[in-house]
Amino acid sequence: MSIVVVGSVAYDTVITPYGRAEETLGGAATFFSVAASYFCPVQVVGVVGEDFSEADVDVFRERDIDIQGIARRPGRSFRWGGEYSLNLNERKTLFTELNVFEDFDPELPPSYREARHVFLANIAPQLQLSVLDQVEQPRLVALDTMNYWIEGSRDALVEVLGRIDILVINDEEARQLADEYNLVRAAETILAMGPSVIVIKRGEHGATAFLGDEVFTIPGYPLRELADPTGAGDSFAGGFMGHLVRSGEHGPEGLRRAIVAGSVMASFCVEEFSLGGIRDLDEDRIATRYRAFQALTRFGDL
Repeated sequence: MSIVVVGSVAYDTVITPYGRAEETLGGAATFFSVAASYFCPVQVVGVVGEDFSEADVDVFRERDIDIQGIARRPGRSFRWGGEYSLNLNERKTLFTELNVFEDFDPELPPSYREARHVFLANIAPQLQLSVLDQVEQPRLVALDTMNYWIEGSRDALVEVLGRIDILVINDEEARQLADEYNLVRAAETILAMGPSVIVIKRGEHGATAFLGDEVFTIPGYPLRELADPTGAGDSFAGGFMGHLVRSGEHGPEGLRRAIVAGSVMASFCVEEFSLGGIRDLDEDRIATRYRAFQALTRFGDL
């Protein structure tokens, strides 16, 4: 079983208190696909420019990620630059150059249209709807979004929420979407819009998931060294969805394990710039950190 992800493939320039990375490979679909590829096959839909290098194509190939859905168009690839504060929780966008991504109109190759698992990364809700119209019989669909679409394309976003199973967003976005500060009440409001599960990313504080009538919370992994939080949320989503696809268990217990798997991948991501933290992992390292997450919340009877 494989998963189709639709989203951005980009070049990032990132400044943090711990260093600087210029023109490194990034984008939501990139981080997602690399993280998910440790658990299941991945098929990517995106767009790049004439400047996209063969060395960066090899990043996908070395993980055996299917890239026939990535179109190459005349012009420059999408570029983004950001600078993080000392605590890495606050970010200032330095520039956004959409370039070929501005006219991105995702078209799934025929072999992708039979996908049973789909992740709609952070793109316009109208494009997410277009992707869903191209997929024949999806079994599980998850979606990410951001403040920009919540503010400017709310009607289309609400429409797509009615057609998905899982929403993966951060706490600020959940509050804005629901117009409710309390996360429990915000989750209840969003669940009424259509998804059966909402996973709320909370940065260094971990993640909280609302699984119907159940709530599951996992802490952030305590790291001695952090470098760059760019792509952590997308890596979380990749590990989360990849685990769901591999296990085939979509009930509460399967979702809980998948959330831990996503947290594992996010914790590796932030340790290095760009894809450095997740590009060269192996099953033993992933399993060891998974067990470390289990130990964080293990306790006995009162």
